[in-house]
Amino acid sequence: MKKISEICNIIKKYIKLPRDIIIKKKNKINIIGRIISKRNMGNIIFINIQDIKGNIQILINKKITEKKIIKYIKIGNIIYIKGILFKTNTKELTIKSIKIKIIKKINKYLPDKFHKLKNKETKFRKRYLDIIINKKTKKTFLKRIKIINLIRKYLNKNNFLEVETPMLHNIPGGAIAKPFITYHNKLNKNMYLRIAPELYLKRLLISGFNKIFELNRNFRNEGISLKHNPEFTMIEIYKTYSSYKYMMSLIEKIIFYILINIYKKNNIIFNKKKINFNSPYKILTLKQSILKYSKLFSKINDLDNKKKIKNIAKKLKINFDKKISINKIIYKIFEITTEKKLIQPTFITEFPIDISPLAKKNNLNKNIADRFELYICGYEIANGFTELNDYKIQKKIFKKQLNKKNKFFYDKEYIEALKYGLPPSSGIGIGIDRLIMILTDNKSIKDVILFPTLK
Repeated sequence: MKKISEICNIIKKYIKLPRDIIIKKKNKINIIGRIISKRNMGNIIFINIQDIKGNIQILINKKITEKKIIKYIKIGNIIYIKGILFKTNTKELTIKSIKIKIIKKINKYLPDKFHKLKNKETKFRKRYLDIIINKKTKKTFLKRIKIINLIRKYLNKNNFLEVETPMLHNIPGGAIAKPFITYHNKLNKNMYLRIAPELYLKRLLISGFNKIFELNRNFRNEGISLKHNPEFTMIEIYKTYSSYKYMMSLIEKIIFYILINIYKKNNIIFNKKKINFNSPYKILTLKQSILKYSKLFSKINDLDNKKKIKNIAKKLKINFDKKISINKIIYKIFEITTEKKLIQPTFITEFPIDISPLAKKNNLNKNIADRFELYICGYEIANGFTELNDYKIQKKIFKKQLNKKNKFFYDKEYIEALKYGLPPSSGIGIGIDRLIMILTDNKSIKDVILFPTLK
């Protein structure tokens, strides 16, 4: 039994052969697929059947086919065909049926293939129909699978080990986000779906692993938007004896590897704009990017003027209290005015240390972190930094975060682990869903998640 995709490979071999040679070869084929179109032409029926990777035309002769079989040659039904590969007068490769068997009859009609599924809500709720009917949807998810496999392949080739860490946490950690809370009956306590695997992965660096990654599902009980889904896929990658600059180089190499293997080129089209992934990517500090794209400040020194920053924040309707740090206001200004304008791949660096609780301070400037974020097409794609490995500093930061409305949980176990020595290390988290949105030209995260969260 051959898959339709395998038949398509056979077709490539015979596409240039004359029609009579193909018939003489008597290429017998056995396949199964779903009927997606049907044309009656007197005593002949032409149908097209498909599987996930391809489709092919079938010729059925009514004179030599049982009437009870003909009755069920309907769009949507799954059918077995035994036949001979040949080329029609219009030079279309086709299978002439010898034997037909109806494998499964459907109980509901498929949507009209020509009008397709256009209602977004229906597309997401009935993804199985969306994939049957819409070629673009099918291509998107086949590319998603390929992209994830290529990321794994690249990391495996470079001696990174894939590991697994818990999805149920005693306390949420590794990021500041509202968690989903569940309850463990036997242990008689609340537990949390992970918001990030970071603190467990760094425990593994302490244990002696040098190069690791985890492709993981994370859960954040927050908003839903074009770029946010409560359940999403990330990859976190860590390497000992390296800095954040290593991770900047690594993500450039990973994206290049994906593009060359899928598109055979180093650029794509997203939202009708050409995106070039030429290395090295542009690098701007946080303040440089605000100065360049927001047009709210006349010189870089203005971003050290607290009064000016607060006045601009008020004009932008940014809410803040008296205790908020000026750096957090600057970051809010960046999110509102600058982020969406970073179209070509751009690294933003020099984040303030007080909004980087797990990152190491820069050796030359104690007010900034050795950290970067990668932006493409206005989306934050990755966040990476040199890891903070001083347990005393980390403990102090955790306790400070704990005092701020309990949005951050104090992980005593992680502090205890740090006492045994986390080697100098760097790490990166990459948003897989957002990266796939860009690489497949989809503007909503729902379009690249098979079953997105809906109301």
